[in-house]
Amino acid sequence: MIDAPSSTWFTAAPHWQWYIILYFFLGGLAGGCYFLGTLIAIVGRAADMKLARLGFYIAFPLVLVCGFLLTIDLGRPERFWHMLIQRNTLLPMFKYWSPMSIGSWALAIFGLFTFISFVGALADEERRWPAFDRLGIPWERLRFTVPALLARMFEVTGGIFGLYVAGYTGVLLAVTNRPIWSDTPLLGMLFVVSAASTSAALMILIATRRGWSMPGLRSLHRMDAWVIMLEVLVLIGVVVSLGSVARAWLNAWGALLLVVMVFGLIVPLALSWRARGRHALDLTTASALVLAGGFLLRVVIVLSAESV
Repeated sequence: MIDAPSSTWFTAAPHWQWYIILYFFLGGLAGGCYFLGTLIAIVGRAADMKLARLGFYIAFPLVLVCGFLLTIDLGRPERFWHMLIQRNTLLPMFKYWSPMSIGSWALAIFGLFTFISFVGALADEERRWPAFDRLGIPWERLRFTVPALLARMFEVTGGIFGLYVAGYTGVLLAVTNRPIWSDTPLLGMLFVVSAASTSAALMILIATRRGWSMPGLRSLHRMDAWVIMLEVLVLIGVVVSLGSVARAWLNAWGALLLVVMVFGLIVPLALSWRARGRHALDLTTASALVLAGGFLLRVVIVLSAESV
């Protein structure tokens, strides 16, 4: 423990471990990929629609995993529905003053958006989802034409929920009144920017491995480079905003945070700029490092505060 004026030193840790860390990481990827898929669908060319659908394909399964992780972390998984429904009245339960309640509803609503977009992406490619066949759901009845404007409005609304899911976890940490978490106002921004960089990296990695070369992929690559630079600045801002509390990172966690900065951000940025010369291996390596760095960033943020 270090000397500091903050009252956060006198509160108990929530004891969040790997289930929550994975949820923070995968939730950021789900929200970021959906948002990027929406952005590409709006401003991209016809050839980029495959890349947009990739964002929707990624988001829905990740939301399912996030729900599973949150459920098993409750300790009493059978009571997961208590987060959304009042036990006595069976009416919806929404606590506007609670970031956890708002986040639960946001994740549930976002899950609905991702499912519909997932099915729509399958229908656009005239592909079948085997789960529908096993459940006896008539696939043909799910296929219908939606006006392009209505589809874009739907996706934009889902993208807003996706951004919230990606960033609210940082806000959730800030209101827990714990050291580091509550001593900087920038965690929400850091998580949003990190979600954007890791989501773009995941989509670039998958598209590159599949040999795609549409114009939107090059734009996504350029965007990711700028987002990584922004993430470096925001991470530096987080450390500076902590003031004397940043001394809590003068340990192994601080060393790991430095590793994240160097190998999860700066090195991928250098490789990304080099990949503009069409070095596919550099692009793949940069994307993998960004993903690893994004995960380790959440490990450091969560576990370093837990250990104080």
